[in-house]
Amino acid sequence: MDAELYSSTLRDGAWVNLSDRAKWTLSGGDRVRYLNGQVTQDVRLAKAEAALHACVTNAKGRMEGDVFLHATADCLWLDAAPGLREPLGMRLERYIIADDAVLDDVSTAWQLWHWIAGELPSAAEPGVELGKEARKLMAQRFGRRGYDVWLPTELALEHGSRVLSAEQAEIFRILQRVPAWPAEIHAEAFPQEAGLEKSCMSFTKGCYIGQEVLSRIKTTGKMPRELIAWEKLEPTGPVVVGSKLHLEDREIGQITSAALHPLTQRWVGLAYLRQGGATLDSVLRLGDALPSVGSQIKISAFLNQ
Repeated sequence: MDAELYSSTLRDGAWVNLSDRAKWTLSGGDRVRYLNGQVTQDVRLAKAEAALHACVTNAKGRMEGDVFLHATADCLWLDAAPGLREPLGMRLERYIIADDAVLDDVSTAWQLWHWIAGELPSAAEPGVELGKEARKLMAQRFGRRGYDVWLPTELALEHGSRVLSAEQAEIFRILQRVPAWPAEIHAEAFPQEAGLEKSCMSFTKGCYIGQEVLSRIKTTGKMPRELIAWEKLEPTGPVVVGSKLHLEDREIGQITSAALHPLTQRWVGLAYLRQGGATLDSVLRLGDALPSVGSQIKISAFLNQ
């Protein structure tokens, strides 16, 4: 992603084709009650006009995936990262026993497009032709307001606007400090570690799998790690995902996502740090604990605050 494309996306907006994401419908009279016991968000709030972001956790409170969900008159609709199609589908169906609920995989039957709204008022609602079979709903996927368009695979979206490639969309995600599966959202992480408490969790809806552990984290504020945004101080050399982070001689974290900022030409990204291991604006060393030229990053934000 070059500077012109990044600036124009912020200013004018852009489309992202998310049709490769896993997609399901959940139907049946018990669908809301059942799903409410499986995800961190209050499914009773789901509606046709906007998507809810939620996490799916195990009994230990660790994440098995995250989903965007919305409701129509007769079913709930969910989508998740492409790599979660089989494992998350099995997880969501596992506890359907005596419930009136049916989970169907509709990944290949539907396209999913997302509009990242720009800063200009005219960029919020681009003109698109939608047939009666398509659905449009508000959704925030890249740290900015926007909306999703669902439409059957055989139809075409006549958008006439710029479309970001998968690589460009991934860079934009990192620049917007948005955690994603499997970089920051994965089987070893709690939702709060990834900064998802405010956007993905309800603490008033009642019980769900993992709720007891996550409520304890909410009460105590204690968790193993926390997600940060960082910037490399020296405009030299790429930053490798997986690189260890040290404060003085102590290893305290690891890089999870990295991208070259098209405006500053400095590497930026996300990383997990041991909770309390550093403070805002702390300078950390990449790689080993020994000083080396061009290997320092500065913490620019804690994303769970």
